[in-house]
Amino acid sequence: MVPYQDLMQRIGAVADAIDVPAFVVGGAVRDALLGRTTTDLDFVTLGDGSGIRLAEAVAERMDGGMAHVYPNFGTAAVRVPFDDRMMVLEFVGARKESYRRASRKPIVETGSLQDDQNRRDFTINALAIALNAGRFGELIDPFGGVQDLDAGLLRTPLEPAQTFSDDPLRMLRGARFAAQLGFQIEPKTFAGMRKEARRIDIVSNERIAEELRKIVRSPVPSVGFKVLFSTGLLERILPALSDLAGVEAVDGHRHKDNFYHSIQVLDNLVDLVAERPAEETEWLRWAALLHDVGKARTKRFVEGTGWTFHGHEDVGARMIPKIFRRLKLPTDDRMETTRDLVKLHHRPVALVDDHVTDSAVRRLLFDAGDLIDDLMLLVRADITSKNPARVRRYLGHFD
Repeated sequence: MVPYQDLMQRIGAVADAIDVPAFVVGGAVRDALLGRTTTDLDFVTLGDGSGIRLAEAVAERMDGGMAHVYPNFGTAAVRVPFDDRMMVLEFVGARKESYRRASRKPIVETGSLQDDQNRRDFTINALAIALNAGRFGELIDPFGGVQDLDAGLLRTPLEPAQTFSDDPLRMLRGARFAAQLGFQIEPKTFAGMRKEARRIDIVSNERIAEELRKIVRSPVPSVGFKVLFSTGLLERILPALSDLAGVEAVDGHRHKDNFYHSIQVLDNLVDLVAERPAEETEWLRWAALLHDVGKARTKRFVEGTGWTFHGHEDVGARMIPKIFRRLKLPTDDRMETTRDLVKLHHRPVALVDDHVTDSAVRRLLFDAGDLIDDLMLLVRADITSKNPARVRRYLGHFD
């Protein structure tokens, strides 16, 4: 299967005209085989400077305007019209990379297609399809990526330790693909992630945040966060969340594991907003993920009462700006939305009482303002009570 076959044939014809071997690679091939759509297409070419040359030729011959060239990276991007929308085409010459242990910047050399496939993160992203007329549609799969696609498996092309040490962000991409695609991480690859988890410290917070955002927007985010937690990555990139893990017991009194509770609430929320675009609900999703983030700091055992987390919503709300700044997440109204929802998420609990007054409801409605609908979605996602009558009473004040 050739993704966007008509478009690929046109690009292949341009490549033939300038005598450049060209291949569509990575996610576009993977998604075509999975029946998923994509708007970004990646191309690898052979020969020094060939990626930029092909991009410029495509822009000139396919009404793509100007090619955006990034000479320091040997890459170029072109936007072309296709089926009443614009497709982003990215071109790069095949290369091989080597890394110094203490650096995230590779030493890059011109390489072969095999070299380029070797440096891919997972076998399912190391697939390539030839575009030139003599080989058009030929699938190049040196690592059994199609077999792994069929098995729903994430596996590195080379030894996991080498793949993850070369670019530690690939470990986060593994968690993200697990959440997006519902794939399992192959045991040896999973062990490699655990072994190289410390290596994530050299990756910029901006790159880390982008992967976390994609996990949060995925169909089942808990899958990605479980991978991050189990490999030791989460404690390095989002310790405030991993600190919630674990259960303590005193005199037979136990509290729930607030990490697993938090990611379950996030999954619950995703189900509730399934009809809305993930991008539209992203900051509500972040609020679900972090709604109990203040509990690690407020946990107390009180004789005769048990475990308490008094004020965790206020403590958590104060933590949100610090978490966002550390991860280089937006600190504008999106952060404020997340913070306010965290601060308000426990307020409706006080309204469970049968004697709740109308004025108490009005105060909450006033304080929540435009966030009231999202707040009530968060409340619904957060309910784990086994008492249906209590749940109905809890929500009935707002229906």
